[in-house]
Amino acid sequence: MFLNFQTVPIIESGTGKVSLLSDFCSQLNIKRPIIITDEAFYNLGFIEEIEKKLKSKNIIPRVYKKVLPDPPEDNIFEAVNIYKNFNADGVIGFGGGSSMDVAKAVAYFSINNIKIKNCYGLNNLKNSRSPLIQIPTTSGTGSEVTPIAIFTLKSEQKMGIVDPLLYADIAILDAELTLGLPKNITAYSGIDAMVHAIEAYTTKFKKNPISDALAKKALFLLGGNIRVAVEEPRNKKARENMLLGSMLAGMAFANAPCAAVHALAYPIGAQFHVPHGLSNSLVLSQVLKFNSKDVKDMYCEIAPDCIPDLKNKNPTVDDFIYGIEKLIIDLKIPNCLNEVGINIKDIPNLAKDAMKQERLLMNNPRKLNYEDALAIYKAAL
Repeated sequence: MFLNFQTVPIIESGTGKVSLLSDFCSQLNIKRPIIITDEAFYNLGFIEEIEKKLKSKNIIPRVYKKVLPDPPEDNIFEAVNIYKNFNADGVIGFGGGSSMDVAKAVAYFSINNIKIKNCYGLNNLKNSRSPLIQIPTTSGTGSEVTPIAIFTLKSEQKMGIVDPLLYADIAILDAELTLGLPKNITAYSGIDAMVHAIEAYTTKFKKNPISDALAKKALFLLGGNIRVAVEEPRNKKARENMLLGSMLAGMAFANAPCAAVHALAYPIGAQFHVPHGLSNSLVLSQVLKFNSKDVKDMYCEIAPDCIPDLKNKNPTVDDFIYGIEKLIIDLKIPNCLNEVGINIKDIPNLAKDAMKQERLLMNNPRKLNYEDALAIYKAAL
């Protein structure tokens, strides 16, 4: 068997570990970092505390806090201008997937004068990037350990830059930053992480023993803790397990790529401004049903990890899919497209845009065409 597995070289995980940020900046010779975040997280006050601690160590930060959900390209180049005018020498991504994706792009485009349109797709980056530290504040995207950055074009199409250069130098996981996240964000991001692991385990071309082990452990942590994390927002143990599970899922799908769930979810997020995790959730069970014809044995293998009630049983693929559907209902997540404003007339355009996600569709364990996408969206209405 031939495989190539890559991930972030240094991962620091544990309560209070964000206090080591200045040490890691010094390790990477960062003296003037730009911190990339969004306004909602900035307003919680964590960033201001970080700024004070960095300054006390003679590290002078500058903050860009305008990252939007499903970030547009403008977010990248606004931050790049700040980086250059500030004479920054490193990037710190601080937030959810959007902030960390923008941080990856800023680290690259801050020192490379290359048109972004030439960078979308697989392995299209050249040269090097600025030093990059990633600090997640949600438990979903796993972006802190992936080489993937997703952006929304003016056409409302989502496009991804995927290249090993986008792996961070250091990822810091501190569950204290996730305590008290709203229930809906916890639920959406948790389902997103579970989808990463499910799709990594069943991906068509790069499935491998390392990603399989990571995906199963991720699902064990996520499936066993998501309900507690949603219902008890300050349960530190559940938050730690969700953050670790999200990271392991990120490591898995960074090497064994995602597939049709994400391909069909991206147009929902881009066209209707639905949070990414919710977009995944809305099509998840229908894609599972579609794929089950080809990968039912794999679904049965991960069913006890995803659904604790199925442990020590001999679950069928129907048990697995029902368990996922019940989880979504229990988490009080919208489970129909019409609940987010999508109706039958929108389906053809969604399916058309989904077909553009060739990078993802090629990984699906069962070939999916335009008619299949139409049928899945209609079933999800």
